[in-house]
Amino acid sequence: MSQLMQLPVMEHFYTLQGEGFHAGRAAYFIRLAGCDVGCVWCDVKESWDIRQDQYMTIAQIMDALSKTATDFVVITGGEPTMHDLTQLTNALQTAGYEIALETAGVNALKGHIDWYCFSPKKFKQPIAEAYLKANELKVVIAHPSDFEWAETHASKVGPNCKLYLQTEWEKQDRFLPQIIDYIKRNKKWKISLQSHKYMQIP
Repeated sequence: MSQLMQLPVMEHFYTLQGEGFHAGRAAYFIRLAGCDVGCVWCDVKESWDIRQDQYMTIAQIMDALSKTATDFVVITGGEPTMHDLTQLTNALQTAGYEIALETAGVNALKGHIDWYCFSPKKFKQPIAEAYLKANELKVVIAHPSDFEWAETHASKVGPNCKLYLQTEWEKQDRFLPQIIDYIKRNKKWKISLQSHKYMQIP
C-alpha cells in the first residue's frame, strides 16, 4: 500500500548538500512541489505549483535512490510539510537512510525524520512545533532588520539547536560582510554559505 502512495516530486537528484550543518555531505535531494509560503526571493519558484505529471510513487522514489551510493536524503521544496510524509519517511528509514527536512515550519510535520532544518520566513508565521523540533535554525539575511528577527527566533529554539545566518544569494555583496562582522560579535551563530552555487552543482 505504502509503495503505491504518490507525492508530487518537482525534481530529485544526487549531489552535495551545499548549506547549513550538513554542508559538504553527499545527499540525495527530493524536492516536493507545492508551497504555501511564497518567498519573494525564492530561487526555486518553479517548485510552488503542483503538476499532475510530477507525481511519483514511493516505490519509484526508492528505486531511484537505490541506484546511488547515498545514505542521506534531504526532503525539501517548495514547502514539504504541505504533504503527509509518513509513508515516504517510513520507507526511507526502513531502508536505512538518514533523513533531513528543510522547512519554513509553517505546518505540522507528518512523518519521522532525523534532522529538522528550520528556516523561518517573514511571509508566513511558523508554528510552535517548529521551534521544538528544530535541530538547525537557518535564517536568511536579506534586510538589515533580519539580524534582530533572527535573534527573536533563536530565543525560541532549544539549547542544542545549531544557529546559522545565510545571506540571500542576490544580496551577498551587501550582506556577507555584515554577517561575518555580526558572527564575530555574536559567537553562538555560524555562517551558512550556498556552496553548491559556488561549485555550480545542483
